Amino acid sequence: MPESPSASPDEPASARAHHAVWRDDRRRAVTAPTGNLALVETRWLPVGEQPALAKEQADAPASVTVTELKRSDIDTGETQYGLRFWDADAPAMHAFDRIDAFDDDPEWVIEAQFTPIGIDRTVPFEHIRDNGGTRDLVVPGDITFSRDGTRYNFAAFDDGGRLLLVFGDPTNGRDDETGTYGAGRFLFVQRASSSDGFGEAGPVTLDFNRAFVPPCGFSSAYNCPMPPVQNRFAVPVTAGEKNIIWRTQ
Repeated sequence: MPESPSASPDEPASARAHHAVWRDDRRRAVTAPTGNLALVETRWLPVGEQPALAKEQADAPASVTVTELKRSDIDTGETQYGLRFWDADAPAMHAFDRIDAFDDDPEWVIEAQFTPIGIDRTVPFEHIRDNGGTRDLVVPGDITFSRDGTRYNFAAFDDGGRLLLVFGDPTNGRDDETGTYGAGRFLFVQRASSSDGFGEAGPVTLDFNRAFVPPCGFSSAYNCPMPPVQNRFAVPVTAGEKNIIWRTQ
């Protein structure tokens, strides 16, 4: 996006500095003791069975943290409980080098419009480890914008009170310097005001410089949603994170 006439000469440097801070924060997050790289197992229990969290934590090695989670069973819709095992000494922690990313590009900061649609509206999302099955995720509304003459109508789902966009584009899986994570990328949607809530129509910002590799790129113990058809760009999104770089030795 071009600078406004009143923009300060320091703004590009400031944007780069903010981008560098964001990348540092991402590194700290994925390498934390319960960060993406630390997840070594997700263990789902039979429907109706409650997890024995205290026992599992007591039996775990000192480097391992055990937490609970739940989901709806894909066949019955009933609540299914599980356990996650995070190892601060996981092999992936030692193999991780960095996350490759594009340079910050203000052209990929897009202003869009959020329009609420219905109550508890859901959209089926295929998940990477569900063998083609879909799970319905709550999508509070539509996000519309134009890019390079194409009108887009994206669906972002409610991720614990934040709008999370799962999108794909032609860079996914490409085997060159512009290639990005093959299954698509994630982006948190920035609302104009944190008090707007999902029920209010209004402007949102899609800063694709903050697009990130989903958790399943760091550990096979995650089951990430994949981009639905309407969330796919016709043009390459050359912004945000690309891929994880692993040490060769």
